[in-house]
Amino acid sequence: MLKIGCHLSSSKGYLAMGREALSIGANTFQFFTRNPRGGAAKPLDMNDIAAYNAFAAENGIGPIVAHAPYTLNPCAADESIRAFARETMADDLSRLEHTPNSFYNFHPGSHVRQGVDVGIMLISEMLNAVLKSDMTTTVLLETMAGKGSEIGASFEELRRIIDMTELGGTLGVCLDTCHVSDGGYDIIDGLDGTLEAFDKALGLSRLKAVHLNDSLNLRGSHKDRHARIGEGSIGLDAIGVIINHPCLRDKPFILETPNDIEGYAREIALIKSLYNA
Repeated sequence: MLKIGCHLSSSKGYLAMGREALSIGANTFQFFTRNPRGGAAKPLDMNDIAAYNAFAAENGIGPIVAHAPYTLNPCAADESIRAFARETMADDLSRLEHTPNSFYNFHPGSHVRQGVDVGIMLISEMLNAVLKSDMTTTVLLETMAGKGSEIGASFEELRRIIDMTELGGTLGVCLDTCHVSDGGYDIIDGLDGTLEAFDKALGLSRLKAVHLNDSLNLRGSHKDRHARIGEGSIGLDAIGVIINHPCLRDKPFILETPNDIEGYAREIALIKSLYNA
């Protein structure tokens, strides 16, 4: 069964997100755990969470994807920024235990002239500090476009983070179609080869979710600029192949395209029309 959703605002709570997802034909969704440019998280409303959990179970919604704020940079040169990343992720993971078996996606970070080796070490240090063996949430490293000093534009860099993390066996990966294309991987004419490279470096069992985005830029641009489905360089035909690929078709697909809610409803209907049930 196709799992398709989009990024929703969490300002009105979990139940409102669940209802909004259902209203646009989605059966999963993504949300920021807190203001994407800030640090404070709203207090949890346990009644809202309980109502959402019941609603999600009744309507087959999930697994959902929580996205860490953009300000989270575990490999920053500034210790105070790294401390914010540790504290934020630890708090987010604690809160997500109230919606069991969710995904928590984060950008590995930018090493800011410290070098890739130092950056990977610092990311792993944060993960070692916050991961717990009894968590129901799966933490996902997101594939990146390689903009500036970003870490995670290659599958091998993600593997190195996992290998240096004590509970690395619990980590998964979220594959962003715009990012991997902008990062240089061929997902238009060479999807099988790209997935083989992923499997060799990481193992396909770690691929837990897909950010389904077209790209405003050509492959290898390292720009990270999302486009609406079928309106970018990846194109509708390639998107259709991606969602139907046997290694991907059972993953939750999350749209992060530049859309309002009506636009997301149209894109979800479009994706459904491309999916071979």
